[in-house]
Amino acid sequence: MPIDFLKGPHLRLFLGAVLISLSPVWVKLVSVSPTTSGFYRVAIGSVTVVILMMLARQKLRLSKRAWFLVGLAGAFFSLDLFFWHRSIIYVGPGLSTLLANFQVFIMMFAGVVFLRQKPSATQLFAVPLALLGLLMIIGLDWQSLPGDYRLGVIFGLLTATMYAGYLLSLRASRINSESRVPLAEVAVASIVCTLLLVLIAQVEGVSLAVPDASDMKWLLCYGILSHSFGALLLASSLPHVSTTEAGLALLLQPALSLVWDVLFFGRPMQPVEIAGAVIALAAIYLGSRSRS
Repeated sequence: MPIDFLKGPHLRLFLGAVLISLSPVWVKLVSVSPTTSGFYRVAIGSVTVVILMMLARQKLRLSKRAWFLVGLAGAFFSLDLFFWHRSIIYVGPGLSTLLANFQVFIMMFAGVVFLRQKPSATQLFAVPLALLGLLMIIGLDWQSLPGDYRLGVIFGLLTATMYAGYLLSLRASRINSESRVPLAEVAVASIVCTLLLVLIAQVEGVSLAVPDASDMKWLLCYGILSHSFGALLLASSLPHVSTTEAGLALLLQPALSLVWDVLFFGRPMQPVEIAGAVIALAAIYLGSRSRS
């Protein structure tokens, strides 16, 4: 594998988490529309993953069922990016990423409804804990919040729902797969997502043109570093680390996104908001422990 130069799975795990945590930073830095930045993320990512497939000599062998599921994953991911990029603009990289990681609770709910999985007491405790943390961040008076901010919170939660759909579809497509790293599945899902974002841009009437070299630089960082290498480093490490370590890596992504939001964009954080973020992150960790 081209990423095997990073031999240690723990190094790959946490380096992947760090790269993915930078995703909302790139979106915040560019001047293009949210749909346009999403398009370039997956378009550049698709090319990168296809190149990695060629270097790994991995063939595109998917069953009819897997083709349908990775196509569905691509559709979910296009909606994920549609909502998440707007949430980043409205509420900032930190909170939008924290909300997106509420997908662990959507996954838990899907497990109960569709897979008849019984949630643990820890997972059940994590749900109200996450809501408490969120309320401490955004405040109790919902109506007093600016309209765009409220929309950003809603979009963040919709992101969590779409991302859970993406993960569930991708997971189902991997059943009976012989490849260790899901290069083929991610490549097809990325290409489907790219085509759907082109369609969304046409409906919105937004341009996919990049105005200057600075924007293209950030978009290349987004597509290559975060979307491709970040995700693949993380995926390749998961079979070789403990569930606790995987859960901590999951926790590291929104935590670092909050840090980047404060450091790079000067997001003000009151003590009650910091406490709420810690509580929400702890809840995400607890909610993910049994299925990491």
